[in-house]
Amino acid sequence: MTEPAPSAAPQQTAPQQTAPQQTSPQSYPGKTLGIVAIPVAVFFSLVGLILGVVANSQSKKAGYRNGPAKAAIWIGAILLVLSVIFWVAFGSLFVGLFNQCAQLGPGVHEVDGVTYTCS
Repeated sequence: MTEPAPSAAPQQTAPQQTAPQQTSPQSYPGKTLGIVAIPVAVFFSLVGLILGVVANSQSKKAGYRNGPAKAAIWIGAILLVLSVIFWVAFGSLFVGLFNQCAQLGPGVHEVDGVTYTCS
């Protein structure tokens, strides 16, 4: 019985090709915070404004522009100004009502066609 002699030449293997990997869109500092700041600015204007400023600052330091952060800053600032105007008007309405009741005293009063119930 004879066994085949091992070949002296090394076997060559074909180079393995790797498929290009899918990468997510380029992320930069402050991007996610800027996106989160927009809905926060709609419901809590001051907090959203602060988050937008922080996100914009992080992006600026890294050399990127952050559109969502700037949008959150604008939305937060505008809604903050509108809410301050609302609360000032609302407060002045009640201050006027309390002053009227202070002058009239307790009870039900009609002044210029307006009925005031003071206690």
